[in-house]
Amino acid sequence: MKLAFIGTGKIIADALFAIEPIKEIEKTAIFARPHSKEKAEAFAKQYNIAEVYTDYEKLLTETTADTVYIGLINSAHYSYAKQALLHGKNVILEKPFTGFYNEAQELQQIAEENKLFIFEAVTVLHNEVFYEMKKNVEKLGSLRMALCNYSQYSSRYDAYLEGDITHSFDPAYYGGALYDINVYNIHYCVGLFGEPKDVNYYPNIGPNGIDTSGTLVLVYDGFSAVCTGSKDSDSPGYVSIQGEKGFMKIDSKPNIASELTTTYVDENVKERVRDAAGAMVRATITDYFTAKEQHHRMTQEFLDFAKIIDEKDYETAHELLTESVTVVGVLEKARSKAGIKF
Repeated sequence: MKLAFIGTGKIIADALFAIEPIKEIEKTAIFARPHSKEKAEAFAKQYNIAEVYTDYEKLLTETTADTVYIGLINSAHYSYAKQALLHGKNVILEKPFTGFYNEAQELQQIAEENKLFIFEAVTVLHNEVFYEMKKNVEKLGSLRMALCNYSQYSSRYDAYLEGDITHSFDPAYYGGALYDINVYNIHYCVGLFGEPKDVNYYPNIGPNGIDTSGTLVLVYDGFSAVCTGSKDSDSPGYVSIQGEKGFMKIDSKPNIASELTTTYVDENVKERVRDAAGAMVRATITDYFTAKEQHHRMTQEFLDFAKIIDEKDYETAHELLTESVTVVGVLEKARSKAGIKF
């Protein structure tokens, strides 16, 4: 993969560091708007990137890169991704994939009709803990509940309260807690359980009409998933999946999950046993899984993207893309029902 980096923000800095050990990726080019050219040049010098552009059309026309990684504000995702696809480039698009469902569908159609790849860079889907959850969720029996909480007091929230509206709290740029932070929880649910039957969102709305936090309820057959995302308050994060025969839990912020505990009924023991309080309970087995340490939380997703492109694995690419498009549909339905307008 010859990769061009679109943007100069913190997420680009993280990505540049994350792919340092990946020999399959060549850092080829970087794009910045004219006022950020010096920052792009500094990144180019630090990471030995040969090409620096301030004209996106020129980059797409001239660069030797075959793939672009778009780390721009949410509202720019669709237009920059579409332009890249129409120039025959593969695309890695930061979360959230797009602001609107029809945009996500259009990008999927363009990519698949032209045998190009487009991925959403969301760490949840490229994590050993998530793979382990998918592998073991059947051990829980009939699912009855899913609870996810990703709350993190935003470094920009104090300024927001004083009227200094940054992109992450601006509806014009598709900001807010649902799209910025609760999206991780939604990816767990859609990735594990599929598309929900119904969606309802209960947000806390700030003075400019954006959600600073909120609780999302996804309705499935036999159970509901409750997803909390907050930028105006903090708490320990977690993901908990409960079934009639057991539960699994991540005790960390959902985007950096490194450990999973799975407790399920031991089918080989039919009689009940007494717990510490003396109550009769079913015998259980508890498994502890720890993911291997990565260079950076984003490293694995870039490894996966490079492998899929190199092997022309259109089947896996389609599965990942369809999941991302479904999540955009959930986001849009939730936002619309809550009256949040972009």
